[in-house]
Amino acid sequence: MSSFKDFSRYISDNAESLSAEVVESVVQEMNLNIPEWEKERAAGMYIQLLEFFGQALLESGQIEVPDALIEWSKKNAEMQIASDGALSTIVIRYPVTRKVFSEIFTRLSVEFNLTVVDSAKAIQAIHAVLDVSLNETIFAFEQLSERKQAETRIELLNLSAPIVPVLEDVVVLPLIGVMDSYRIAHIMNNVIPRIAEKKVHHVIIDFSGVLTIDDHVALSLQQIGSTLQLMGIHVVIAGLRPDLVQAIVHSGIDMLDTESYATVKQALESVK
Repeated sequence: MSSFKDFSRYISDNAESLSAEVVESVVQEMNLNIPEWEKERAAGMYIQLLEFFGQALLESGQIEVPDALIEWSKKNAEMQIASDGALSTIVIRYPVTRKVFSEIFTRLSVEFNLTVVDSAKAIQAIHAVLDVSLNETIFAFEQLSERKQAETRIELLNLSAPIVPVLEDVVVLPLIGVMDSYRIAHIMNNVIPRIAEKKVHHVIIDFSGVLTIDDHVALSLQQIGSTLQLMGIHVVIAGLRPDLVQAIVHSGIDMLDTESYATVKQALESVK
């Protein structure tokens, strides 16, 4: 047992040099080109990990993953998301890191004359800790990626139907891209309330940037116009191309009563 205690104490007392060895070995084996600050950050985390790891082996032999490792793992995911990096860039380092730790612990097991059981116990324990770190990284990356995608989707939705003030009581609502049910819902739930807050008298809905319209979308667009009209807002349509007109006619929607102009300029002249 004294050999195992000496082994554990050595890991804790020499955490700094062992951490530097881990980082340099992983960098060399994978031929990584990473900045010095990233190496120092990884080494700093491994120092905390090994100090905690060695102390835990000494006291109880039961290893709980330190908070520092959890935060480091999450930070790795955040950095990848921020730089539009791939999760695989992080994941591929873990097998090599496990291998490097195994080699170091095997070497120390021989030096401290550990039994095969104690050596296996230490190696399995560090592997379990690294597995938790990998899982935390993946979970954090997925959560952050989903959040970023949702934020990007909202930004795109806002860009697909921006509100453009042109006169004191006139705004233009340019519709851009493919109008699907998701974007229609965004207009109904978010854009129309914002138009209402502006207390304008006229809205020019510009279709010149719309790529396609199907029957369902055509009906939804009519509902948008009707909603604005029920709010006492004068609705004018501009920029309907022949293919969009055909799609609206094919849908069976009667829009003959709606003012329509070829361009926004013409529509704007009509409401001045």
